[in-house]
Amino acid sequence: MLKIGCHLSTSKGFKNMGKEALEIKANTFQFFTRNPRGSKAKAIDEKDVAEFLELAKENNFTTILAHAPYTLNACSADENTRAFAKEVMEDDLARMEYTPNSLYNFHPGSHVKQGVEVGIKYISDLLNEVLKPEQTTTVLLETMAGKGTEIGRTFEELQEILSRVRLSDKMGVCLDTCHVYDAGYDIVNDLDGVLEQFDKIIGLDKLRAIHLNDSMNPFESHKDRHATIGEGSIGLEAIANIINHPKLCNLPFFLETPNELEGHAKEIALLKSIYKVV
Repeated sequence: MLKIGCHLSTSKGFKNMGKEALEIKANTFQFFTRNPRGSKAKAIDEKDVAEFLELAKENNFTTILAHAPYTLNACSADENTRAFAKEVMEDDLARMEYTPNSLYNFHPGSHVKQGVEVGIKYISDLLNEVLKPEQTTTVLLETMAGKGTEIGRTFEELQEILSRVRLSDKMGVCLDTCHVYDAGYDIVNDLDGVLEQFDKIIGLDKLRAIHLNDSMNPFESHKDRHATIGEGSIGLEAIANIINHPKLCNLPFFLETPNELEGHAKEIALLKSIYKVV
């Protein structure tokens, strides 16, 4: 069974996100924990969450993925911005326990000319402060395209963060197909080689989710512009290889393509039609 979903709006609550996912034949979804460009988080409606959990159980949903706001920069040069990142992540992880055993993804951040080493230390320090032994949520570092001073453009940078986190069992990686392709990992012509690199440097056991996106820009462009599945420089054949790869096919895939719900429904139908794993 293909584990597939897209990004849905949290404005109508968890139960309605679950219903929207079912409408487009998805069995999971991604959502922002709060305003993606701000700090405000909607109050948790426990009744709504309980109804969603029942809906998810009845319809065999797989793991859902929460996405931290884009404003969270754990390695900023500004102390107040780092303090904000800690406050947001602590609050998000507490809220995530309403939907146990879920995934929480965040962009490692931009070191803003401080240097990668300094940025990595800030990120790992924050994770060591906010992660709790009792939490059921797995926190994911997202692979990045390498714009500006982004951290996470290489597998080595992600591993350096992971190696410094004490509660390593609470951590994983979300691989974004557009980002890694734009960063210079050739998943079109050498998917096996890229996965071998990932396994050697990080370990495939740490790969917990995939953002399934085509790319508007060419290989190694460091641009990070997502395209609809099959309409970018990665292409449908490479996407098919990714979702059918024996080391990837059982992971949850999340679309972040430039589409509305109807467009995502078409993409999901297309992906299901080329998914060959029994």
